[in-house]
Amino acid sequence: MEALPKLSFFSKLLFLLSFFSLSSSSSSSTSSLLHPSIADSSKLHRNYTAISDFRLLNRRKLLDCPRIINPSVKLTVVSASESLLNEEFINVTVSGVSIPSIEHWVAMITPSKANVDSCPLNEGLYLQTGDLSRLPLLCHYPVKAAHLRSDPDYLRCKKSECRVRSGGRCLQKTCNATLSFHVVNFRTDVEFALFGGGFATPCLLLRSQPRTFQNPNAPLYGLLSATDSTGTSPSTTFSYRYGSDRVGWSDEATFTTPPAGGDENDFHFLAFGDMGKAPLDSSSVEHYIQPGSISVVNGMAEEVESGKVDAVFHIGDISYATGFLVEWDFFLHLIKPIASRVAYMTAIGNHERDYDQSGSVYRLPDSGGECGVPYETYFQMPTFGKDQPWYAIEMASVHFTVVSTEHPFTPGSPQYEWMKKDMASINRSRTPWLVFTGHRPMYSSIRGFIPSVDPNFVAAVEPLLLQNKVDLVLFGHVHNYERTCSVFNNVCRGMPFKDINGIDTYDHNNYTAPVHAVIGMAGFSLDEFHTFAERWSLARVAKFGYLRGHATKEKLSLEMVNAVTRAVEDSFIIIKAPIQ
Repeated sequence: MEALPKLSFFSKLLFLLSFFSLSSSSSSSTSSLLHPSIADSSKLHRNYTAISDFRLLNRRKLLDCPRIINPSVKLTVVSASESLLNEEFINVTVSGVSIPSIEHWVAMITPSKANVDSCPLNEGLYLQTGDLSRLPLLCHYPVKAAHLRSDPDYLRCKKSECRVRSGGRCLQKTCNATLSFHVVNFRTDVEFALFGGGFATPCLLLRSQPRTFQNPNAPLYGLLSATDSTGTSPSTTFSYRYGSDRVGWSDEATFTTPPAGGDENDFHFLAFGDMGKAPLDSSSVEHYIQPGSISVVNGMAEEVESGKVDAVFHIGDISYATGFLVEWDFFLHLIKPIASRVAYMTAIGNHERDYDQSGSVYRLPDSGGECGVPYETYFQMPTFGKDQPWYAIEMASVHFTVVSTEHPFTPGSPQYEWMKKDMASINRSRTPWLVFTGHRPMYSSIRGFIPSVDPNFVAAVEPLLLQNKVDLVLFGHVHNYERTCSVFNNVCRGMPFKDINGIDTYDHNNYTAPVHAVIGMAGFSLDEFHTFAERWSLARVAKFGYLRGHATKEKLSLEMVNAVTRAVEDSFIIIKAPIQ
């Protein structure tokens, strides 16, 4: 896959080529191959950007390669059939290795041949990241990779073949390793490449023949959102399939529409932020991995399967693809059991939108140059137009105001004027609950290298929340769970009481201020809490999970669910009498 237009991965570059019959070792340190601003990054900076040796492969300097060939080394790819299915696990076996090394690895690459002639022009695109390295660089980026040591028998040569035998004794044996790669339909061909030198000094040894997918144009992922539709009705289950006679049809699936705004029925929803995805083949590494995502998806999929979920809200930092299209493929595959069954509503986050000179509030490279384009293509919400990713939607007794924290939000901006008008126009006898949601929080106990809370956002928008009596505010961006008192301007204006079950209960019959909850604990590596807590912080959980919501006209119940154990880590209730 391509991060940016690049030179040919193999034919136009010189690689440091090592031979497996020799011991592999890096000829120079990792730091010597990188710009100092990256090599010497602090721990906080590395965590924030998730910099890893694999993610920096395309910034490696390329050295000359000795031309040594070992005919015994082979790379064998085994799949279900010659043409690949829409999803499968492929076994890749490396055999004939004389001296196993921790630096031997296999890359999965798509497409096998890419038009990357403009790679020299990409130099300037890295300047905003502080990377001033000069080309030529490794200009075609693997989809994923796995070290041969992931096979536990490799380094100890437990899987071996005898190459030279004499007098009943084996005089020369070689070692084998087998890796499993999870593949989804990328719509382009796939090949595997064998490397030495680790990720620091990669050197190409062998390439497999390309494999194509049986149907590169197959309809793959049903993705539902709640928009105006004349063909459906609320709270109804439908069977459907998608595709065409030309490209084929998906399997039949079912989805259930959410209740209409003002409906008297109970409303059940799930909410979370910052999920992303992780490899299903646990031995591999990818461009950007969010370790909690699989357990969170599994937990939510079980709830959706039970029929007790009307809608899902994913509030920013969706896939963390950041410029790599196949990462969207992996993500859409991961969420299919949820997004094809119920309305999957989203808010845009920094990793979908932010980039310098793109119109985003924050001039950071967090989107990898996507600038919201793939996000808006995949997740078509009921917004007002292109690059205006804010909207409101009503489901049963709840009015959701969904905003973009990445677009201008100050008074006079289109989004601010829309927020002001939307929240002021709500009929609270019809939808008594007002939930305000977006990506970046107004309150968080985490004090990171880059601040999570923007005081400009708080100053501009928080007064609107109080003025319009917002009941609940949901944000992500910080990778944990945190719940506040009824807070405004950093001061607790109201505290919950304990009900007969010991659950914190906020009485909004005597409204004082909104309750805030940070719910960015759905996948990205967690932000641990310090022992100190602000006075407005009432509950803090650094575990992977999601928020479960249940609304009636008189009660809004929320639970933070641990995705691994399914235990409820925190719960709270907001109550109010119905407006006549």
